[in-house]
Formats: sequence, structure tokens, C-alpha cells
Amino acid sequence: MRKKNIVIPKTAEELEGMRTSCKMLGELHARLRELVKPGISTGEIDACGEEWILAHGAKPNFKNYNGYPASICISVNDEVVHGIPKKDRILEEGDIVSLDCGLIYEGWHSDAARTWGVGKIHPNAERLIEDTRKSFFAGAAAAVAGGYLYDISNAVAASLKPGGYGIVRDLTGHGIGRHLHEEPVIPNYKMPPLQRGIRLEAGMTLCVEPMVTLETWRVYWEDDGWTVRTQDGAPAAHYENTIAVRADGLPEILTLMPGEESFTGSETQDP
Repeated sequence: MRKKNIVIPKTAEELEGMRTSCKMLGELHARLRELVKPGISTGEIDACGEEWILAHGAKPNFKNYNGYPASICISVNDEVVHGIPKKDRILEEGDIVSLDCGLIYEGWHSDAARTWGVGKIHPNAERLIEDTRKSFFAGAAAAVAGGYLYDISNAVAASLKPGGYGIVRDLTGHGIGRHLHEEPVIPNYKMPPLQRGIRLEAGMTLCVEPMVTLETWRVYWEDDGWTVRTQDGAPAAHYENTIAVRADGLPEILTLMPGEESFTGSETQDP
């Protein structure tokens, strides 16, 4: 449950706890990436992810959260988010799959998502995945102390505008810490000029997570109450990291996979 309208920056000691949880999650995503191949079921990916989390002394924070039945949200093609893994849902060549997950380690939550192609995929899907990733970095670069929350939203939206993509409006990013979802709510779409949101402070920990569609931004929920799909059946992509606002400069991206590119485009950040 979110603490309403309260955003409390983390202390240096608390950020160390967040870093440990988030580093583990980055490693988990690297492991999940290895599993994404034609012929594997989404149920098998979920089982492997949960096993990895438990084996490393952590807990999956998605499982049983408001009744969600799995540890890894696995969404395929036109499923935007919150897809429920199934033993009989087999990934096929040409699919794209979004893996969204988090864990709790020593009381600290982490949350991150990636979208991957399964084998060879359509060029439009490749472009969608890459531009969604880039839009995260555009938004994250605006998460600077002294700036405003909706600078993040507007930067994400501006990055995606040239591609003519749909930006999902029904789902947003969020704060994170001792709870999976904390204040503030972070839209990915452009906000009105007079709405700037809160002023950002060093130590705030946020999940920036563009959810982007190839065409319409409109979505619907399936009868399972969880799986969110695009209304027109076009594919969607999702890229998310937990970040920490710094006193100076760009934020620290806490959930990068080992060796994954950061703002420099060539190497991960220094801790």
C-alpha cells in the first residue's frame, strides 16, 4: 500500500539496502534473459525466476501481491503488463516478451522490467523495444535534485513522440522502498505546463517505467483481472528500472543487469 502524498528520501544507510536488493534484481534479469528462447513456456520462466530469488535469500514481492499468483509478470506481444505465466503458454519465434519482476531483500524492495525478442522478430518490434528503452533513459536523465517530478514524464513523452507510439495512460511508474508501491505516481505521458508535480530531492527512490505500444495507447483488462492488453492487438514494450536521485548530476540506476549500458551508452555506472 502506498503512503499517500508522502515522499521520504532515503538516508545513505537506507540507500545501501536498496542497492543490495536492486543489484540482485539486475542479476536475476540477466538470468531470465538467458531463458527467453522459442519453445520455453512462460510458466517455466516464472518457476526458474522464483527458484533463483529464493535461492539467493530473497522473496518475490509480486507473488500474492493483491492476489497476483506468480513471481514474474510475463506479457507476450499485445499484452502490456501483468501477464500471468502458464505452463501451456509457449514462446514462439517472432514473439516479444516483457518480464517484469521484483524482490525483497532485508526489507527493501526492487522492481525492474525488460522486453526481449524471441528469436528473429519484426523490425517494427525491434524499433519499439529499443525506443522504449531509450525513453526510459530520457526520463531518468530528468530525475535530478531540484527538478520537478513531471520533468520525467515530459522527457519520456518527448522521446517517444517522433516514433508516433502510443503511451499507456492507465498505468504509471511509482516510488519504492520499504513498500513495492509508494508515492509518487509517475506518468509517462506529457503533463500540462502548470502541473509540475513535487520537487525532486536527493535520496528519493523511483521506478521509471515507460509502457509503450506500436499504435493505440488504449488498453483493456482481461477477465483474469490482471493481464493488460492493447485494444487494437498491436504489440507493446516495457522497460523499467529502480533509480535513486542524487545530490548532483544524473540519478543512480540501481537495477541494471551486469554489463548493461547506462547513460554513457557504453558501460554501467560506477556505484
